[in-house]
Amino acid sequence: MRSLSRIAAIFSKELAQLRRDRMTFGMVIMIPLIQLILFGYAINTNIRDIPVAVVDHSQTGLSRTLIQMVEATRVVKVTERLSSVQEAEDAIKSARVRAAFILPDDLAQRIARSPAVGLGTPASTDEETSRPVAQWVVDGSDTMIAGAIKALRSMPLSELFRQPPNRSTPTFEVALFFNPEQRTAINIVPGLVGIILTMTMIMFTSSAIVRESERGNMEMLINTPVRSMELMIGKIIPYIFIGLLQMAIILGLGHVLFNVPFGDRLFDLFIGTLLFIGASLSLGLVLSTIAKNQLQSMQMTVFVLLPSILLSGFMFPYEGMPVIAQYIAEVFPATHYMRMVRGFVLRDATLADLHYDVLWMCGFFVLGLLVAALRFKKRLD
Repeated sequence: MRSLSRIAAIFSKELAQLRRDRMTFGMVIMIPLIQLILFGYAINTNIRDIPVAVVDHSQTGLSRTLIQMVEATRVVKVTERLSSVQEAEDAIKSARVRAAFILPDDLAQRIARSPAVGLGTPASTDEETSRPVAQWVVDGSDTMIAGAIKALRSMPLSELFRQPPNRSTPTFEVALFFNPEQRTAINIVPGLVGIILTMTMIMFTSSAIVRESERGNMEMLINTPVRSMELMIGKIIPYIFIGLLQMAIILGLGHVLFNVPFGDRLFDLFIGTLLFIGASLSLGLVLSTIAKNQLQSMQMTVFVLLPSILLSGFMFPYEGMPVIAQYIAEVFPATHYMRMVRGFVLRDATLADLHYDVLWMCGFFVLGLLVAALRFKKRLD
């Protein structure tokens, strides 16, 4: 009985301590709630409204009808209309669109001869009847995006002529850029850089300030002339080198083991990674100034890491998320870096091509440092 009473006393003490620790109690409720919302609402493998560009060399009512038919599938959404194939390739490289729909100037003749609409004549040669109606140029670095657009390859066009469809020949030709073999490692390895850096950089600095208090070093810092901003910058510099080392290990082994290309944009990759490391470290510092102890800092780190990783586009396509989830994803540095690292490594993109993500990362880094420095007070309370 004495043993049970002692256990009951400890149990009561833990409950009272949990009630006083509002941060821990809040995480007990919020973490499963966030996961439920993310997996049930935000994450969707049925990809819809993929942003694509249209290059219409035909400029006829027939071409406009064909574009409307493709958009009616809800798989793609036309966001740009360009005048040349080169402009379309540049748009794919800069990640403004994920594919381009190219309609030739002899579109009417191709449709009339296409078996996809059941009007191919016996006199037509095999070469004529096998010509596709139009072409898709797709960013093949994301295998899920490429698979969704490849599903449109045999889309029947019988509605144009009210004829029974003939699926013996694909309606559209699909050209996969950057990853024609659709190897998963090509897409996973560069994205893994962003995931590993997100986890380690935020985790390293989220407990940087509270660790000083728990180790008794805060009294020493208070008596030194070091300023808040100087302390923040000094805290993150060692971890910048650690982050660059992690990037080199992942991409180096990825190249050796899985033949993932480096691309020719090593300087752009270095600058982009440097900005992302700085943004992630500054986010960790902000969390560290909010937390009261290291347990709370770890809880807040998990709370930030879950949506940051799941909404970044690493495992689930960004285009498959609802609009609200996309807006939330744009807040986190991992989403922008995921586009940057895949652009530098796989699509040979430059910093200028991805200027929106670069500017956003710079702004987040500076703002994070300022917030952390302003929140940090050189006093024990």
